[in-house]
Amino acid sequence: FTSGHAFDGSSVAGWKGIEASDMQLMPDPSTANIDPFFEETTLFLQCDVIEPGDGKAYDRDPRSIAKRAEAYLKASGLGDTAFFGPEPEFFIFDGVRWSNEPGKVMFEIEEYEAPWNSGAKLEGGNRGHRPTVKGGYFPVPPVDSTQDMRAEMSLILESLGIPVEVFHHEVAGAGQNEIGTRFSTLVERADWTQVLKYVVWNVANAYGKTATFMPKPYAGDNGSGMHVHQSIWKDGKNLFAGDGYAG
Repeated sequence: FTSGHAFDGSSVAGWKGIEASDMQLMPDPSTANIDPFFEETTLFLQCDVIEPGDGKAYDRDPRSIAKRAEAYLKASGLGDTAFFGPEPEFFIFDGVRWSNEPGKVMFEIEEYEAPWNSGAKLEGGNRGHRPTVKGGYFPVPPVDSTQDMRAEMSLILESLGIPVEVFHHEVAGAGQNEIGTRFSTLVERADWTQVLKYVVWNVANAYGKTATFMPKPYAGDNGSGMHVHQSIWKDGKNLFAGDGYAG
């Protein structure tokens, strides 16, 4: 916690060459939590990437970039702080196969909810409860088959100190979902988004499923986006609010 932990920066694409690969991870104790997925008690936390030579923040570290952006906003005098509220969307599939070889390029998605399974002969029978193309917004079970998974993801996020405001099935038919968490400052909200992805991937995996935040895993239906609500505040007032344009 005082001197950081060394790692190889050349193993991160686009960062360092092997001639200058030594870098330091400096943990942020305020982000510490117990990992909810490890059998052995394990601490996980966010870190800043530090240049070992001078102890300064690495200029390509996304967390350091966010900190510099927050500092720039204050220095500009435009605002004291900015709040961000991203809404990450994701798909949950039963399975995915893909290949990119000299003699074969293919991918295949397996998902019970997928509209293309309406005529499939499935083990245990095909009960027919699934959304149509672009018909997955706010269905209830049994059409929405991921309710329990989203609830478990949300409870874990809450246990990690990330306030969940809403979760629901999204528009695309084949297992598209969204979990909305409360807005916060740029660095904290970016940290929360990384943790949210980690939780979504691991809970889906525990259910024997696979989750992806890819923007367009298949054609012919809605893709996944990440709408971002934002506001700038100064002296306790929201500069985006008022009677003028978009206020």
